[in-house]
Amino acid sequence: MPPPRASNDPAGAVRTYAMVERSSHLDFDIRDQSGRTPLTQPHKHEYFQIQVNLEGHTQHHIGGVARPFTARTLSFVLPHRMHFVPHPPGTRWLVVNFSQRFLWPGLAVDPLDLEDVPLALAPELAPFQFQEHLDFTFDESGFGAVQALLDTLQRENTARRLASLACIRGGLLQLLALTCQRWEGELRALAAAQAQRGSRRAAMARLLRYLRGELAGDPTLADAAEAACLSPNYLAHLIKKETGKTFTELLTERRLALAQELLLATGERIGEIARRCGFADEAYFARRFRQWHGLSPSAWRAQRLRELQGTAVAVPGSVQVLR
Repeated sequence: MPPPRASNDPAGAVRTYAMVERSSHLDFDIRDQSGRTPLTQPHKHEYFQIQVNLEGHTQHHIGGVARPFTARTLSFVLPHRMHFVPHPPGTRWLVVNFSQRFLWPGLAVDPLDLEDVPLALAPELAPFQFQEHLDFTFDESGFGAVQALLDTLQRENTARRLASLACIRGGLLQLLALTCQRWEGELRALAAAQAQRGSRRAAMARLLRYLRGELAGDPTLADAAEAACLSPNYLAHLIKKETGKTFTELLTERRLALAQELLLATGERIGEIARRCGFADEAYFARRFRQWHGLSPSAWRAQRLRELQGTAVAVPGSVQVLR
């Protein structure tokens, strides 16, 4: 079941909370369920969060998945990641909030890019990066060590005496290290797969940038492979794996997408648009366009322009588009 829409915004926008709104301190805070009313609607926050289930059974809705959230489970939330936990009666939990600067003052990475930080650079980030793929549920003996660290964090956070922040930082790192080492094999495998996906995404991005600039010409698979820094055979395999298409099919699709833009944005003749999109034969262009849209280029243009004009309502001094 998908999570409910955020109730604090009539348009359904998900609210992002700052540390000052949900914590007693701007660097680190830990509290149990009696501290604040839990957020039971999808939301985001600008800081890191660890939720610890001490008792009961519920789910953690995070990103696009729902993970079981049972007793002795830790759940890790990156900044700006949409999530929520229902917290039904009978559950007990702790919430740990901390800023990026508090734990990683030297990590010069935008919070929105934390998911792509390599494992070697900040291994403690791994549980946050892969929370949507793993359930971090400790056995009783393992959770004893977790509970001891949580007790230390609570005690030092309440006292805030000389060197308490150093003690908190060390305990928090130990908690993350304990989790990373318990699930080391799974986290390493997921990190390797993520690096491979990132490499594929970058190669596809280079390919699409190259094609965009060469649509009017005659780009070949070999030329595209050189632009993408890959071999032709591997590029053909990658295109098929990522899009389900051949290189020629992808090239034709990109050309037809450009033609669609030009038909709406310019008053150019069909033959000129065909030429700009790499179709030497206007009749062939019209045939492929009809296969894609079910209409000829001129008929599609006329229909779309009528539709767009029909959504505009004139108001004094401006044009308002109804959505």
